[in-house]
Amino acid sequence: MAESFLQENFAERIGGNMFGKDTTIYKFEKIKRAKRAAMDANPGEMLIDMGVGEPDDKAFPEVIETLAKEADVWENRTYADNGIAAYQQAVADYMDELYGVKLDAATEVVHAIGSKSALTLMPAAYINPGDITIMTTPGYPVMGTWTKYLGGEVVNLPLLEENGFFPDLDSLTDDQKKRAKLLYLNYPNNPTGASATVEQFEKAVKFAKENNILIVSDAAYAPLNFTGKPLSILSIDGAMDCAVELHSMSKGFNMTGWRISWVCGNPLAVKAFASVKDNADSGQFAAIQKAAIAALENQSEITPAIGAKYERRLKSMTESLKKIGFDAKMPEGSFYLYVKAPKGIVGGEKFATGEDFSQWLIKEKLISSVPWDDAGNYVRFSATFVARGGAEEEKLVLDEFEKRFSDCKFEF
Repeated sequence: MAESFLQENFAERIGGNMFGKDTTIYKFEKIKRAKRAAMDANPGEMLIDMGVGEPDDKAFPEVIETLAKEADVWENRTYADNGIAAYQQAVADYMDELYGVKLDAATEVVHAIGSKSALTLMPAAYINPGDITIMTTPGYPVMGTWTKYLGGEVVNLPLLEENGFFPDLDSLTDDQKKRAKLLYLNYPNNPTGASATVEQFEKAVKFAKENNILIVSDAAYAPLNFTGKPLSILSIDGAMDCAVELHSMSKGFNMTGWRISWVCGNPLAVKAFASVKDNADSGQFAAIQKAAIAALENQSEITPAIGAKYERRLKSMTESLKKIGFDAKMPEGSFYLYVKAPKGIVGGEKFATGEDFSQWLIKEKLISSVPWDDAGNYVRFSATFVARGGAEEEKLVLDEFEKRFSDCKFEF
């Protein structure tokens, strides 16, 4: 059968006439395949899945009840476009309550259909061919992907342990600074678990203002903070002149699949995002926005309960890994534990990369993790494994996690 004419029509951004022919197996597909193979080879055994990066529980009852009620309201059936005013006001109240950031709900807040959607749309408001988006690696690449789609360039700055997992902005060349339009920051960080300090955010704001760059602060994990009060970059003096921040209902409210978030900050930047968004979607279902309002209004009860669970799990995982030789440190935020991969097992298998170790973990120990080899060889363990209650969490997962490592002596 002859190839379809479509094969020649695909855009270069997705591979051109080679689209669909690439046989490379990507990291997450390798993990999925290894998990399936390990479970087939060990029927009846429990696979401890610490690779999943989404909450293990559903939204709180009052949020679900609000959705059920509002879904039946006749007025909520129509397009929400760029959001309902009540949601914007709830966001403004929340940002003031939790972060001490005062926002004009009408001009400095707009909803989005999840942070991922917001990150894909942001470059469309700023990037022309030849412009630069500054990203961090390892990290979530979607804003960089869309920058390239638009003919822009991506400069990746490594997140190194010696720099507190914060990008070295001074390493950029004069040409890169001149052509840069966007700077992506993500704290608490996925995958490192690091939180930014006030001083680091102050430096980023100073850098952005000196170089006419908009900071896009991805604060999806901001409520999950274990070292004091959560921090918003918008609380930094001058940040409202050069930054927008993305917040999500996913991580701190167990609402991942609901796809509801917001962009807030500089009013002109928010307006530009809203203009692009208005040409890309018709808004999230108003009933979901109203359920999110119920969550935001109860944040003082919901998020601390979720955070306490992840903190408890992460402390246990950290201690278990330390016992067997890992230089594990309790993360400052998020629900991720990021550790250097061992070089091998004493007298046994060697691991050239984090991916080698991660694959060995799945096959030999039935523990799923996510490898990162972008800035050193690391693996990420997530505290979002499924467990019903503290007793099951300890007995069936965390104790078993430690037990499965007990016969290993690693080389680092």
